[in-house]
Amino acid sequence: MTTPVGAAQAGQRSDQRLEALLEWAKRNRGTAITIAVIAVLGGLLFAWSILSRSQQEAAAGTGLGQGRFAWESKNYALAASELSRVRENYSGTRAAQEATIMLAQVRLAQGQPQQAIEVLSKFAGEANRDYQAQAYGLLGAAYENISRPKDAAETYQKAASAARFPFLAAQYLSDAGRAWLAAGDTAQSKAAYEAIVAKYDSTGTVVEARVRLGEITKGSAGAGK
Repeated sequence: MTTPVGAAQAGQRSDQRLEALLEWAKRNRGTAITIAVIAVLGGLLFAWSILSRSQQEAAAGTGLGQGRFAWESKNYALAASELSRVRENYSGTRAAQEATIMLAQVRLAQGQPQQAIEVLSKFAGEANRDYQAQAYGLLGAAYENISRPKDAAETYQKAASAARFPFLAAQYLSDAGRAWLAAGDTAQSKAAYEAIVAKYDSTGTVVEARVRLGEITKGSAGAGK
C-alpha cells in the first residue's frame, strides 16, 4: 500500500522527469520537433492501416457472400468467378482464405479436381490454422479423384495433424487409411486405423476403423496361407 509520503515522493520524481524533458526539448528544439512529427505521422499511418484493413475485410466479405450465394444456387461459373476475384484482390484477409476453400469446393463440384489441386497445393501449407485442415482434406479428395491414392493418403495425414477437433482428425485418418489401402500400402493403412483406435476411441469413426482393421488383418492372414 502506498503511503502519503511515498505518493508525494513519486509525484515529485515525476515532476522532475517532466522538467528534465522540457529542458532537453528547449536545448534540442529541432530534434524534439522531428521526434514529435515522426510520432504524429506514425500514429496517422497506424490509424490509416487499421481503417484500410477494415475496409478490405468488408469488401472481401461482400464478395465472399456473393460467391457463396452463387454456389448455393449451383451457379458454379459465377461462384468461381466471384470467389477467384476475392482470392486475388484481397489476399491476406480471412475472407480470401475462406474464398479459397470455397473455390476448391466449387471446382470439385464441377468435376474439375485438377483445378482444385492448383487452388490448394500452395495454399494448404500457408493457410491460417482455422482453414488448414479443411484445405488439406479437400486436396486429398482432389488427388483421389484423379487416381493418385498415395498423394491423397499423405495429404489426408496432414489434414489429420492440422485438425483442431478429435472427430475431424479421426475422419481424416480414416480417409488416409482408405487411400493407403487403394495405394496398396496395407502397413500404412493399418497404422492410420490403429491411430484412430488408440487416440480417438470416443469418436464415431472408431467403429469403422475396427472393422477395417479386422479386414486388413484377415486379408494379411489369408495372404500368408
